[in-house]
Amino acid sequence: QVQLVESGGGLVQAGGSLRLSCAASGRVLRTGTMGWYRQAPGKQRELVASITSENNLDYGDSVKGRFTISRDNAKTTVYMQMNSLKPEDTAVYYCNLVQYGLSCENYWGPGTQVTVSS
Repeated sequence: QVQLVESGGGLVQAGGSLRLSCAASGRVLRTGTMGWYRQAPGKQRELVASITSENNLDYGDSVKGRFTISRDNAKTTVYMQMNSLKPEDTAVYYCNLVQYGLSCENYWGPGTQVTVSS
């Protein structure tokens, strides 16, 4: 089993910045892909950014150029620097880990709230 713990959410004014962190513990395979998703009230959960074990990056269109995802060398912690935040970035942000052991394993953190005021 794997546990994911997010931190760094909070309230910020439009134009401000936040940095999210997600630490994975347990049976973490360093070949997995880690990422951030978000879900705003009344909307579906959407990809914000992801990073593979080979550091291939993917971003949602709405955050390109503003958010940056990174990962530590041990590949157990993922970060997301969020700049130029907008009110529409307000959502619960979830950390995600997908790894392939004997089967595909998909883990989620409990989520952290990000609120951007106008």
